[in-house]
Amino acid sequence: MKKGSRAEIDRLYGQIRYHDYCYYVLDAPEIPDAEYDRLYRELIALEVRNPDLVAGDSPTKRVGSAPVQNLDEVQHAIPMLSLSNAFAQDEVIEFDRRCREALGLDVVDYVAEPKLDGLAISLHYDDGQLVRAATRGDGNRGEDVTHNARTIRSIPLHLVGGDYPDQLEVRGEVYMPHAGFARLNDVQRRSGSKLYVNPRNAAAGSLRQLDPRITASRPLAFYGYGVGLVNGGTSPESQSQALDALRHWGIPVNPRVSTVSGAEGCMEYHENILVIREKLAYDIDGVVYKVDSFSAQDQLGFIARAPRWALAHKFPAQEELTVIQGIEVQVGRTGAVTPVARLQPVFVGGVTVSNATLHNASEIRRLDVRIGDTVIVRRAGDVIPEVVKVVLDRRIEGTRSFRFPKRCPICGSDIVGDVDQVVLRCSGGLFCSAQLKESIKHFASRRAMDIEGLGSKLVDQLVETRYVRDVADLFDLDLETLLSLERMGEKSARNLLHAIDHCRNTSLGRFLFALGIPQVGEVTANILAEHFATLDGLRVADQSQLEEVSDVGPIVAEEVLRFFSQTDNQQVLDRLLLVGVTWPDKQNSTTSHKLAGKTFVLTGSLDHLTRDDAKQRLTRHGARVTASVSGKTDFLVAGSDPGSKLVRAEELGISVLDETAFLLLLGEHK
Repeated sequence: MKKGSRAEIDRLYGQIRYHDYCYYVLDAPEIPDAEYDRLYRELIALEVRNPDLVAGDSPTKRVGSAPVQNLDEVQHAIPMLSLSNAFAQDEVIEFDRRCREALGLDVVDYVAEPKLDGLAISLHYDDGQLVRAATRGDGNRGEDVTHNARTIRSIPLHLVGGDYPDQLEVRGEVYMPHAGFARLNDVQRRSGSKLYVNPRNAAAGSLRQLDPRITASRPLAFYGYGVGLVNGGTSPESQSQALDALRHWGIPVNPRVSTVSGAEGCMEYHENILVIREKLAYDIDGVVYKVDSFSAQDQLGFIARAPRWALAHKFPAQEELTVIQGIEVQVGRTGAVTPVARLQPVFVGGVTVSNATLHNASEIRRLDVRIGDTVIVRRAGDVIPEVVKVVLDRRIEGTRSFRFPKRCPICGSDIVGDVDQVVLRCSGGLFCSAQLKESIKHFASRRAMDIEGLGSKLVDQLVETRYVRDVADLFDLDLETLLSLERMGEKSARNLLHAIDHCRNTSLGRFLFALGIPQVGEVTANILAEHFATLDGLRVADQSQLEEVSDVGPIVAEEVLRFFSQTDNQQVLDRLLLVGVTWPDKQNSTTSHKLAGKTFVLTGSLDHLTRDDAKQRLTRHGARVTASVSGKTDFLVAGSDPGSKLVRAEELGISVLDETAFLLLLGEHK
């Protein structure tokens, strides 16, 4: 039994190591995750039955062992030196000139690679087995983090192949990918724990844990970028050969490493990486150039604590310290109220930043950000600058927590919030100038008042010229006013006036939807219209009366009440009625109850009816129209090209009607 188990365990070790190599090094997994998990579970079961056969480098050892008392000090056999930095092209040109002149070459070849923003470590392998991992520390001495490095799945516990040196020191970077960082902070947030500022801090904190079980739970990854001590076997002769060898031995190497020629090649590489920086799955803060030939590196030597043969070409910093000089609120086009920090100007992410978003009320509470605070500001690429942390050690006495204004700074309407008071917004949707363009576009949209010809650019002009200050002003437009606008011909102007005049006769449901009441979509608007029958009835309804309406809950009822409680909204409504917006009495009330309580879904294209016409006819007969098929659906009306809704309806045994059967059901077939 023992002999058979030993062979089976060794077989599983080999398979799992091979598939780790395919996944982490080649980025070409050969089996699905489920099959990998099956192999892993099979190994665990064997090791549980045979604990004396468990090897020190077993893949199951990655879960983390017992905590250590402290991190021991490690002396590096070859110092892990830092690199000289360059921030401008002139510095790269000068670096290349020095290398060329010292080597007596016309052109020098370099290996260029992204400079990961993580934590540098050294991995020592004896006879292919990982025996020690250490942080860089001060370059001469680091901390022993072997217990934690073993939990990082992209670090092989045993090298692959058979031609690796007897002793090999691999140098590389431990980092945390963006997706893993987001998941980690989500866990921290839900547990009420402190959030990490950036992936680098998260990676460093995770690797230096005393308890390896914590490190094992963190989404860390590793890329090798070079070799240190090499004893036994054939040593590579260049940086590019070294990286190829690392890949061959099972060490993951960044796939964006490239060999380039001269300063021109270096700067072209820098520009290419800068372009894709925001698309990478991890943080980088620049690129690194290393003279490719190891003999040339030896010839160039070192200066102080940095090699002459390497250079870090940094990107503009994405994070900087600055001071909050003020906090204001801005009202967006949908009414959302966003707090904005006015900053002492600072150069970050390649531009001078003087404003940064604070996102929402919840974020301000979480950060406890105050006027006068010193803060860390982050700007990544084209992303809007944001405040990510307050430096509490620098907080001055007498600062006060920020309080949101109770009224909109633009129109004076009440500022209201959702249930959790996270997202705040201005309640003056019909007249607040910050929201005016969007409210007009919605009002004129096809499913609302359907004003054909009133496009986005025209709305922008009407608002910017102040010809339209609320939606009621649309009905006061005349030919002379329209002709004064850019790119407006007489025919287009007359057509628009006709469309505006035509939309005066509408339905109560369309009108309510056009008002843009928060939480009141097209279906809810029609339900409200059907229930109350008149606008006056809805305007005076209280909370309990609103909640009596089918599909209207407390949140929707509160939004409707809030909308009609605004005096300015009521004035706009009165003006709309004065300019002749009307609808036939009880147009949206039920004309029959034959379909009361029945739920319909519409799909595909009908030959004689538009989707809106079909909805209105169903509503007039008491039916409810929903967007998706479910077990509560009674009928699916299917036109041409019905798609997946028809398949779903057939699976659930729901009655399917074509257009003829639909009209017959309504009693409207001719």
